[in-house]
Amino acid sequence: MEEPNLNYILKLSAKSVTFKEKIIGIIKNELPVEADAYYRCLRFNKIKEASECVHKIKHKISIYGMENSFYIAQEYENNLREGNLALQKEFEETLFIIRNFTNQL
Repeated sequence: MEEPNLNYILKLSAKSVTFKEKIIGIIKNELPVEADAYYRCLRFNKIKEASECVHKIKHKISIYGMENSFYIAQEYENNLREGNLALQKEFEETLFIIRNFTNQL
């Protein structure tokens, strides 16, 4: 399993601590809300809405430099649009990892 990192954020920020902290702050605020919405959608069998949550979350996966996990999220998003839960386990493992990583920042 890939490990999240801050390389892309550091590159974007061009060594600006303020900008880096702003991006991380946005992720810290948005990710828990988006993850909770995703699980809530699944709990109530709102599969299409869950795909929209995955769409938002996959960009955070990309920002953390997790290229393979991004592609899994992208495929999972497409699967959900078709009512298919294939790749759910893989996506949720990634979600767990990035939530823990974000909480440690």
